[in-house]
Amino acid sequence: MEALISLIIGVLTACGVYLSLRGRTFPVVLGLTLLSYAANLFLLVMGRLVIGIPPIIVDGTNGYTDPLPQALVLTAIVISFAMTAFVIVLALKTYKELGNDHVDGIHKP
Repeated sequence: MEALISLIIGVLTACGVYLSLRGRTFPVVLGLTLLSYAANLFLLVMGRLVIGIPPIIVDGTNGYTDPLPQALVLTAIVISFAMTAFVIVLALKTYKELGNDHVDGIHKP
């Protein structure tokens, strides 16, 4: 299972980097989104989710799960949503002003 999740994180990261290096703005937005998904999945997997154990220390239990990775992923989801919204608005504004959707803005259609 560790090899499968590592492969999934690697594929998400590779696709995100590939799309982020494209010349148009929409693939760049998709690439940034895939990179944020890969980072969120990596953070969640590193927290070692344990089923049936409370997230806080309670008397009478043998252990507890670490709630920090789940809190980090929740925060990262909110930040990536705000970042994606900002990049989309920035891309739309650039398209409206320049008339094309290339990231450098000098390509003539």
